[in-house]
Amino acid sequence: MEASQVHAIVERQRAHFRSNATLPVAARKAALRRLYDVVSAHEGAIADALAADLGKSPDESYMCETGLSLAEIRHQISHVGRWAGRHLRPVDLANAISSAHVERVPYGVTLVMAPWNYPFLLTLEPLAGALAAGNTVVIKPSAYAPASSAELRRICEEAFGPELVAVVEGGRAENTALLDEAWDYIFFTGGVTVGKLVMSRASERLTPVTLELGGKSPCIVDATANLRVAAERIAFGKWLNVGQTCVAPDYLLVDERVEEAFLSELARAVERQLGDAPLSNPEYGKMINRKHFDRVRGLIDPAKVVLGGESDEASLKIAPTVMRGVTAGDAVMGEEIFGPVLPVISYRALDEVIDFVRSRPTPLACYLFSEDRAAQRRVTAEVPFGGGCVNDCIMHLATSHMGFGGMGASGMGSYHGRKSFETFTHEKSVISKATFFDAPFRYAPHADWKRPFIHLFVH
Repeated sequence: MEASQVHAIVERQRAHFRSNATLPVAARKAALRRLYDVVSAHEGAIADALAADLGKSPDESYMCETGLSLAEIRHQISHVGRWAGRHLRPVDLANAISSAHVERVPYGVTLVMAPWNYPFLLTLEPLAGALAAGNTVVIKPSAYAPASSAELRRICEEAFGPELVAVVEGGRAENTALLDEAWDYIFFTGGVTVGKLVMSRASERLTPVTLELGGKSPCIVDATANLRVAAERIAFGKWLNVGQTCVAPDYLLVDERVEEAFLSELARAVERQLGDAPLSNPEYGKMINRKHFDRVRGLIDPAKVVLGGESDEASLKIAPTVMRGVTAGDAVMGEEIFGPVLPVISYRALDEVIDFVRSRPTPLACYLFSEDRAAQRRVTAEVPFGGGCVNDCIMHLATSHMGFGGMGASGMGSYHGRKSFETFTHEKSVISKATFFDAPFRYAPHADWKRPFIHLFVH
């Protein structure tokens, strides 16, 4: 798409927003209901697109993309009326004989830049929040998932006019054209490198941004953990979408006293979930492209592999792989893996684990498997991370009742449920004051007799 076409889309949406057509709650709910109905009707097409791009099974597609998206849209429909109303606030003595309220107003014309790994979920959830908040939205799907990108365009064209929601497909040229435009808000999900570019371009116009990035999310297994349950849940969280999940456990920190037993349980869990030949399992997905396949395979040290390690170039599949005896200096610890390789580092004391994680860039997620309440409190309080679970993986993002987002190197801002609505709105604070009384002491000149009143009213 030409830059002039992108500009025309943005200007059309700006005119639509300025017409106030998006402000009524009824209009917002109507838009969300259309989105819900169209996504529901396209369930099969969504599954087909995800199978083409990522090798996802229909069940995984619904569980991790379509179903979660529909639940989020439904949550927005149910609550936007209450969220969008005026909310009274108390007043202090300095504002006596007045009322105070806050109201959340939409930013205006917003840009949602989505990734390839969960192309529907990570597009539709922020889209629902932006619409509930009363914005117009331009969506930029990832060019790495072309079937999903095309299906997203079809969904949005069926549900909305381009003055409300438009999809811009393409690659770097389209990204550049979009970032050349003036936006009222940018929501980006993706890697750190592109995230820095988005933030840099946004700063030129002081455009607010949400960055949902990633990082090396640790998973800790201590000596008190239920090893069988931990193995099942870690296997699910790590090899879901073949490890191409921003909150997947990136590496394991396992108490040396239970390392052997845990790795045995993990091998059994992988076989139960994916069979003894995962590369032949039609429900086990593939790497998004050859470049990603080669990069992840290059992180595997055959000398340290204790499970898996096989791959198939023709299908771009890499078997669930576990590496033992890994150190911080290994290549697999030098970057976010974003694939089905799981390095294991043993430890002796919890202090060692906390120091190790805190010395590295802040991860998007952190997971602890432990029955020790004191250890649970220490890790959740002392270790910086965006969000996480105790005795589970991944599931903290599968709810509309808590926000999801990163901090530090893993991003800024959050969304899901009410947090999505708040992300795409500005909170106005308004004082409405009566005029039948006007306190004279606040005006100059500040005579001595006024001083006691000033201290009384502002102290």
